[in-house]
Amino acid sequence: MSQGFEIQVFNRHENKIDIEKVYGDGAVKFAYGNPFGRLLGPIIASKMFSQYYGKSQDSVKSGQKVAPFIQNFHIPIDQYQKGSLKENPIETSYQSFNEFFVRKFKEGQRTFTQHGNEMGAFSEARYFAHESMTDELNVPVKGSMLRAVDLIADAELAKDFIGGPLMIARLCPVDYHRYHYPDDGKTLQSFTVTGDLHSVNPLALKYRQDIFIKNERRVSILETENFGKLAYIEVGATMVGKIVQSFDESKPFKKGDEKGYFLFGGSTVVLCGEKGKWTPSKDILKNTKAGIETYIQLGDVVAQSRV
Repeated sequence: MSQGFEIQVFNRHENKIDIEKVYGDGAVKFAYGNPFGRLLGPIIASKMFSQYYGKSQDSVKSGQKVAPFIQNFHIPIDQYQKGSLKENPIETSYQSFNEFFVRKFKEGQRTFTQHGNEMGAFSEARYFAHESMTDELNVPVKGSMLRAVDLIADAELAKDFIGGPLMIARLCPVDYHRYHYPDDGKTLQSFTVTGDLHSVNPLALKYRQDIFIKNERRVSILETENFGKLAYIEVGATMVGKIVQSFDESKPFKKGDEKGYFLFGGSTVVLCGEKGKWTPSKDILKNTKAGIETYIQLGDVVAQSRV
């Protein structure tokens, strides 16, 4: 995954290795690598702290951070819709940092694969993937932390996913923060698992390997047309003020429909599948074995059906 604290990511779209520029990397290193910082850990990871900070990103003053952020992190802002201040140039059209954070793509910027046997990327993010969830898994955290029973927090529901495929999509603060459905289907049930809000950055995962099962998360059990039953898990993170469900889960969904979004902060979507129903794409599996995440654009192919 990294040399020292350097995070390497394979960019599928550009067919090259990128070195990730981490937003707030100094704060992450302090909070998780510094003894004093670790003493403050319970405060930093508390929901109250993240909600307070997240709410500050709704202020008009926070909007002043947008233009420098776009420039510093080379955001391809021309791919996105303007904010609510339509008369302004796009860099200053967002009333707050959160409005910029949940920006939408312009129509036609991203398309989902139309082949039924191909799963569309549900997040524009950095992906790890495994063909089978076993106790031997050790990327990016210890294997026992990735068992379906731990992630789903319901032993009965988790039975369907033991030994099945797993994908982890990590979003950074620089990313598009809306997440989507990977196939047509319906929601069988959904619930929230309360917990902390630790950082999900690889720097933090080096120090805290139980983050995915300690963090607050929302679990949806989906019945899909081409990939069987899926456990779709949205994992909260430090400074994520809120996980928002924007889709009416009582209705059927189509591949590519927006499911929801994260307010300020980086975060993660985890997808668990039934054994034998689908296989993650070969390049993601290959890179995962090398400890390297694969950056994939929204809607691109991330798995193939085996049914």
